[in-house]
Amino acid sequence: MMNIIARDAATQRITRGVCRLLMDMGYCVLREFKLTSGRRVDVAGLDNKGHFVVVEVKSSLADFRSDEKWPEYLPYCDAFYFAVGPEFPADILPEDQGVLVADGFGGVIRRPSEVYKMNGQRRKSQTIRFARASAQRLESNLEKSQARTH
Repeated sequence: MMNIIARDAATQRITRGVCRLLMDMGYCVLREFKLTSGRRVDVAGLDNKGHFVVVEVKSSLADFRSDEKWPEYLPYCDAFYFAVGPEFPADILPEDQGVLVADGFGGVIRRPSEVYKMNGQRRKSQTIRFARASAQRLESNLEKSQARTH
């Protein structure tokens, strides 16, 4: 059984690899992005055509088995993936969902996602939310950076 510190470290490594993979694929990414439903996804990506990808990171079998909220993410994306580490038994993941395998350096698509069609109004609202969250995080990071130098 994985202790909480090891699970958090594994989650961070997988998330880093997912973000690198998505950026290589042309997505802008946000970690811990809050959907209009109020749910928070592990990673959300937005491409230059306005398509959203949502990635749910699973660091352990127990983490996957205890999660029942992921189906609620499907109306908020054009593609959905579970992201797991190389040692995860990916064959237990739902066969109708995409699978990414990632580590701290990058990732690969093991199984492509189905294509979902977002509601147009939801897409517009989420795109604005994504842009605002990005701008707020950028400003917050600049403020922190400036505070360290003064």
